[in-house]
Amino acid sequence: MKKILIALCALTSLSSCVVLHEYEKVDINDPDMVLADKKFVKFETNYQVYREGASGGNGGKTGGGCGCN
Repeated sequence: MKKILIALCALTSLSSCVVLHEYEKVDINDPDMVLADKKFVKFETNYQVYREGASGGNGGKTGGGCGCN
């Protein structure tokens, strides 16, 4: 009985290994799948906006490239 239970556990654990086709990998690089902290991403975006002198589009205040705003 113990051997049957061990064999059953081994079969169920090995059955979850599958090969993905190319069309099934489409959503892997989706931004919603990223495990990053949202506060960190917002900080990095804010820093990038000031550093590059970019403007608009992210809802935050924007200014020149000097970073003084």
